[in-house]
Amino acid sequence: MNVTIKAIAVDDEPIALEIIEALASKVSFLDLPASFVNAFDAIKYLKENPVDLIFLDIKMPDISGFEMLKALDKKPLVIFTTAYTEHAFKSYELDAVDYLLKPFSLERFSKACDKAAEILEFRNKTLMQKPDFLFLKSGFGQVKIFFDDILFIESSGNYMVFMLQNSKTLSRLTMKEVLQFLPETDFIRVHRSFIVSKNRVSKIERNQLHIGKNIVPVGSMFSDQVETCFSDISS
Repeated sequence: MNVTIKAIAVDDEPIALEIIEALASKVSFLDLPASFVNAFDAIKYLKENPVDLIFLDIKMPDISGFEMLKALDKKPLVIFTTAYTEHAFKSYELDAVDYLLKPFSLERFSKACDKAAEILEFRNKTLMQKPDFLFLKSGFGQVKIFFDDILFIESSGNYMVFMLQNSKTLSRLTMKEVLQFLPETDFIRVHRSFIVSKNRVSKIERNQLHIGKNIVPVGSMFSDQVETCFSDISS
């Protein structure tokens, strides 16, 4: 990895922190300078010591991991660590990088760290590059994607699928991450799972858009925004 991740761990169980610290020591690009059994101490620490990533337990006695995350002014990436499966859906609603179910192996821990590193590399590259393209990790390399080549982008499972003119590229970025770096003048979110290139839309219907041979649905909560967008373009 071409990135160093500065992280902290928060868990009310000392043994759980010891396990995370031991695993973190085996991930070369991960720096874990502090761990906390008390979430309020972690919040105080983060005000003076920003980090890239938090390994965060969910079920804690005084404040939950979800509540702690919402209390932060500047939110780092987060990997939730918990013994309970029922919180998985909510964790992804909060754009968690990953959800580690205790007990987890070094392999599973490393995979979650790789996801975080990919997101941070994406941010760094995007800040340095020209505004008409981005780099996406593909296999062991990076793929250069020009904005003009994108037809639409679909969220599918744990991946964002970039549909291009004659190919497609998969990325493990979140919808939020992708939206952050696409130019708003050229792209619009039209559905919970879809972003489209405005210039690629050939036909507009009430609840769907035609892009080449593809039909993209328009979500009910996005319909007014879509109608306004394309009315402005046509006028």
